[in-house]
Amino acid sequence: MMWQIGGMPDVPSVLEGHVKGILGRKVGMTQLYNESGEAVPVTVIEAGPCYVTQVKTVDIDGYNAVQIGFDELAERKLTKGEMGHLRKAEVPALRHLRELRLSDLPTVALGDVIKADIFGEGEIVDVTGVSKGKGFAGVVKRHNFKGGPKTHGQSDRHRAPGSAGAGTTPGHVFPGSKGPGRMGNAQVTIQNLKIALVDAERNLIAVRGAVPGPRTGLVFIRPAKKA
Repeated sequence: MMWQIGGMPDVPSVLEGHVKGILGRKVGMTQLYNESGEAVPVTVIEAGPCYVTQVKTVDIDGYNAVQIGFDELAERKLTKGEMGHLRKAEVPALRHLRELRLSDLPTVALGDVIKADIFGEGEIVDVTGVSKGKGFAGVVKRHNFKGGPKTHGQSDRHRAPGSAGAGTTPGHVFPGSKGPGRMGNAQVTIQNLKIALVDAERNLIAVRGAVPGPRTGLVFIRPAKKA
């Protein structure tokens, strides 16, 4: 059983038996200074605390997984079915639930708390979030098209896509061709970001570079797949 109230789509993930992934909220960007005095741009993420709301095993469910919840809210904002699911784990009302697939049997129990200290400074992680929505955009902004010439009497084709289809053969526009349309508001994963700081007391993780989404946007942090 999974639901979400806003936030990013479900994030498929196959991890080891111990849970090494956490939900968080993007706080914003700042900079830190390393040992040599160099300013390093970082994104601060409020990571957790997350609660284990469901544990699945091969014997019962056909696969190993752990469901975690994040972001407490008032019980009146959830349905009775949602609250009944959370009461089984004896956890508070939570806004976001995500399921993490595991390769081995889970080593956590219902109600366990996952905090930012599951990661350490220097680790390489992947961060998934939903990018900022830009609305309907043309091909120059959306796909970096060059646009048409601005000379020889051309007055209204500066940002037009130009010819999109072939002539007699095949005589149509191929599916998937780049064109104007909705830009952003899609799930994006930034890979191989280095953790610059972990503040377990305040549940903060700072990663080098930028992560997708606006401030207060929901993000998911997990170990890098291609590190």
